[in-house]
Amino acid sequence: MSTSIPRRLWVTFSCYVLGFYASAINRLRTKGEEHIPRRGGVLIAANHISAGDTIFLPAVVVKACPMQMLWAPAKEELFQGRILRWLISSWGAFPVKRGRDLRAAKVLNDLLADQKVMLFPEGTRHKDGVLGKGNRGVGKIIYDTRPAVVPTALIGLNHWKFPGFGQEATVVFGKPLDFADLFALPDTKETHQLIVDRVMDAIADLLKAEGAYVNEG
Repeated sequence: MSTSIPRRLWVTFSCYVLGFYASAINRLRTKGEEHIPRRGGVLIAANHISAGDTIFLPAVVVKACPMQMLWAPAKEELFQGRILRWLISSWGAFPVKRGRDLRAAKVLNDLLADQKVMLFPEGTRHKDGVLGKGNRGVGKIIYDTRPAVVPTALIGLNHWKFPGFGQEATVVFGKPLDFADLFALPDTKETHQLIVDRVMDAIADLLKAEGAYVNEG
């Protein structure tokens, strides 16, 4: 996918504008940006609590790593309108069909060789802030591509209204996870589940440290 200088300038500028709204007009705090590797394949794996996650998480990551892209799969329905398709595509989103999409899977695997990608392992939003279970397919992606996986906790964005002023939220990045023991296991569904479980446990630990952990019970 294109990572031309004009495109990266546009993305970086957009993220600084979004960052001003989030951090200056509102009160979005970030912790642990130093844990995001500047080079190589990186998977930002976060809990999913609002539609705003797909806007403000990239704003934080790109501000921490200027002139870099943060790619993200998005449901194909979002690409039907010409203007919205151009906008989200320019920011690094690419369409994914419901069910098994081999083309999107190849794009994702290719990107994780040397690019930053954002994924929500739960696969769906939990507007109540509950942390759900991780999708085994994310474990398969990690097993196949071996990127640096940065667990990320999103807190408070599910309570934001737009436009808003003085709203509080937090994004916390953890240290990249070590999967060496799991990568030594066979390429099976059970191994993939163990991998994504480790990701979700790390996200849970970040939420607990912030006093924001709620599970499915």
